[in-house]
Amino acid sequence: MSFSVVDVGHDRALKPEAFAGDPVDVARSLMGAVLVRVLEDGAVLAARIVETEGYDCPRDPSCHVIARLPGAAAAMGGEPGRVYFHHAYRQALLNVVCRPSGVQASILIRAAEPLLSEARMRELRSVRRALDLSNGPAKLVTALGLTPELAGQPVDTPAFYILPGQAVPDSEVEVTARVGLRRGADLPWRFLLRGNPWVSPGKPSAATTETGLSGP
Repeated sequence: MSFSVVDVGHDRALKPEAFAGDPVDVARSLMGAVLVRVLEDGAVLAARIVETEGYDCPRDPSCHVIARLPGAAAAMGGEPGRVYFHHAYRQALLNVVCRPSGVQASILIRAAEPLLSEARMRELRSVRRALDLSNGPAKLVTALGLTPELAGQPVDTPAFYILPGQAVPDSEVEVTARVGLRRGADLPWRFLLRGNPWVSPGKPSAATTETGLSGP
């Protein structure tokens, strides 16, 4: 996909209310959307979302960990369209809060394909193999320079925002169980662009079939 700085206008950014719905549906809808990060020196980085997961605590057994993480319940239950950094093994993972305030739900952005300023991303995250730059949730946070001050901010600020991408047909989207879970392991709430090399190497927690987008 060709991309240039003229394509990343902030005026087209998704608004926070776009994330107010079911996180599983939101996770699917973000296939092909574009993450845009504007650094303090004006550099513009952009990457296409190629893998997401939905987390919906009212019906999601995997959310038992949220109660044990300081501040996680409040952050994940905040206003929709806010950045939430979930920490796993001391690494920050990019989430966006979903559903109305008071309901703990989010989408995790697991992998992205560099589109703009890949050389600058490599300065932020040095790798030998090109695909290791942003083919995982912690990797893309580093490669895009997503820093702690973005936590709790709306997802349409000038420093970080998401642009809608071209619609991706269901035939190009693979649906699987999420990665690295023991509880809620079989829920088919992970979405990835079929055949895209930038999808993370993570293995689904359980075998699933491609079923409805909103789970059981």
